Amino acid sequence: MSDFPALAPQFLDPPTAGRFAPASVPSHPPRFLLLYGSLRERSYSRLLIEEADRLLRSFGAETRIYDPRGLPQPDDASPDHPKVKELRDLSIWSEGHVWCSPERHGAVTGIFKSQIDWLPLESGGVRPTQGRTLAVMQVNAGSQSFNAVNSLRILGRWMRMITIPNQSSVAKAYDEFDEAGRMKPSAYYDRLVDVMEELMKFTLLTRGNADYLVDRYSERKSEGRPPAGADHLASLQGDAD
Repeated sequence: MSDFPALAPQFLDPPTAGRFAPASVPSHPPRFLLLYGSLRERSYSRLLIEEADRLLRSFGAETRIYDPRGLPQPDDASPDHPKVKELRDLSIWSEGHVWCSPERHGAVTGIFKSQIDWLPLESGGVRPTQGRTLAVMQVNAGSQSFNAVNSLRILGRWMRMITIPNQSSVAKAYDEFDEAGRMKPSAYYDRLVDVMEELMKFTLLTRGNADYLVDRYSERKSEGRPPAGADHLASLQGDAD
């Protein structure tokens, strides 16, 4: 007798090339929510987000930058709080996110983490982050580091987002922006363009398939929910017995 558990074929959904050609692909501009992690008057994470916003809009995207001022600490207010509701509504509206945090004490800031902690994995059958694309960035007060972007990648995985490979980490951010708050020409700016281009490409590639890409056998099984078009799986019953 095999020690391996039998599959439940009625819940399987073997990938096929045809499944990656959705019947309808959204025709509206890609929608992005941009989050930053500092409340300082001259916040370099906000300035980098604003530069990313300009690039995305120049590529034809629709964007929203969330202002975290006035957002209560997690569990210190109800989900009906206006700032919480605004954040959640924007995440549901979006098809992709851009996250940027300063690195503070080797990690993301509390301001940034509070925003993520207010986004539930699921609420009323709606998942505000699952299947959305994500680009991660950080700004540094000193030499280049990657602790914050590494933490953001962990958060993105936990929120079941499709995090793109490229990322941006800007060293000595105070030297990289002019008095008007615009990013100076540099290799850091070129990398930012790379990241936003890649985010657009991944979003256009996946947005008609996002629900399929993150649909899980284990969840379908626990919910008693067979995949769409499950009739063709009947032949697998004998293999699992």
